[in-house]
Amino acid sequence: MSLRLDKLPDRTPVRMSLSLDPELAEALKDYAEVYRQIYGEAEKPEVLIPAMLELFLNSDTAFKRARKDLSPKACMKP
Repeated sequence: MSLRLDKLPDRTPVRMSLSLDPELAEALKDYAEVYRQIYGEAEKPEVLIPAMLELFLNSDTAFKRARKDLSPKACMKP
């Protein structure tokens, strides 16, 4: 039997750590505060960052074109 929906890919989160400049860290805190004011729900910056990065990467058409030239494994969506 075959379903229209393929088997879901591995969605296990990958933990990464990074260092931020103080100004960027403060901007992310401010963004989280604006988010809370607009949506009425508080979210920590570290919860918002993955969605922000995904939105950024999905809107970068030059990146999308260049990514097609990478190896097939690098082009797999998470």
